[in-house]
Order: sequence, then C-alpha cells, then structure tokens
Amino acid sequence: MPLLNTITTPYAEAFLQVASSRKEVEKVVEQAKEILLLWNDCPELSDAMSSPVLEVEAKKAALQKIFGDKVSPSFLNLLKLLADRQRIGLLDAVLERLLEIYREQRNIALATVTSATPLNKDQQAELLKKIQLVAGTDKLEINLQVDPELIGGFVVNVGSKVIDASLAGQVRRLGLSLAKVT
Repeated sequence: MPLLNTITTPYAEAFLQVASSRKEVEKVVEQAKEILLLWNDCPELSDAMSSPVLEVEAKKAALQKIFGDKVSPSFLNLLKLLADRQRIGLLDAVLERLLEIYREQRNIALATVTSATPLNKDQQAELLKKIQLVAGTDKLEINLQVDPELIGGFVVNVGSKVIDASLAGQVRRLGLSLAKVT
C-alpha cells in the first residue's frame, strides 16, 4: 500500500462508515465529487488550506464559510477534522480514496474516456455499451475528458485496460512499425 494510502484510507473508511450509518452515502459521494472539482479547479483554495502560515482556526472558519451550507454536517466535520490534524492539504487524496473504496464496495468500474472533441449524447451512449462489454459490468462510472492533441478518436482506460482508438495513437503505432522495418 502506497504511503499516501496509509494516511488517507483511515479517514476515507471512517467517513464512509459514518455516512453509511446516517444513510447518506450517495449524497456524500456526490458532494465529494463536487468538492474535488472545486479543489482541483481552484489552486488558490488548496494552496491556502495547505499553507502552514494560516492558523487551524482560520482554516476551519474558511471551510465553514465556503462549504457550510453546501455539504452535509458529517462532511463538514470531516473537513474540520482534517484541518485540526494538519491534513487538509491532503483533502483531494482523501476524497479520491473515498471514491475508490466506494466503487470497490459496489463493484463499480471507473472508465476514463479521453476524446479529441466533446462527445455528443449518442456517441456517449454507444461508447458506454462498448465499455460495459470491456469492463464486464453494467455498473460503470465514466469520466469524460477532452484532449485536442489526440487529433481525432478517443482513448479509454478501464482499470488496467487501455483502448487507444485515437489518430495520435495510430500515428505513433505506424511510426514504431516503420522504425522496426528500417
């Protein structure tokens, strides 16, 4: 188990147990996803919370003000606990671990689809069917990303499986083939 997991797993597992006892697991998982997006999109927030200069009480007050009416009381308690223990800088890792454990418990596969352009609803639905076959489960969570450097097509990551149907991947494979010939 990586070192970071030894720190994050106890927080994630305990929080999931609390959420389960309060019958708010689904709600907490959605809130975790939203906070992760905010945390990753706003480096100023994560930098401020990670700063040793900012007092613990100031961090807790900021967390209360920012998230107080947006998350469940148990979620707010987790945020304050992490601040108290000087671990709030690891919030993203704790929430990522929480989502991993949640998926493991429910046998949900996570698929990351990176496409050259945004996919429309029909393309997403068709791709979902194919990914379900590859993943071997109907329980699937899809993370859609756009990377114009793929030129065209898409890349799908499901667990340790990678399906590269991108134009950039085809060009790379063609280049490797040509290098072997010469």
